[in-house]
Amino acid sequence: MIVIVLGASPNPRRYSNKATELLSNNGHEVIPVGVKCGEINCIEIIQNYPERVQADTITIYLSIENQEKYYDLILNNLPRRIIFNPGTYNPDFQQKLISKGVNVVNDCTLVMVNRGDF
Repeated sequence: MIVIVLGASPNPRRYSNKATELLSNNGHEVIPVGVKCGEINCIEIIQNYPERVQADTITIYLSIENQEKYYDLILNNLPRRIIFNPGTYNPDFQQKLISKGVNVVNDCTLVMVNRGDF
């Protein structure tokens, strides 16, 4: 399963960093997308959204304001599911995604993986 971590950070204290590592350690193909260069669990953080990748899941770690520049990129290449982690909930964008058939989840990726329902 290909998972895009949108808002990935090389800072090991950030939840996006922890999620990237946990997902990778659980056998998922993870593509971390962030502003800062670096690596997480030997996976390079890319700075441009991967437009030609068919992701199963996108897990978001960006504020509403920082999500806006990704709307068209996501809507033009819809995943099966998008997880909005705490602090990222975006009702307007979520409605657009739901109307396109995307499974929208308001939950914590770390908790989902650890409880076995990712």
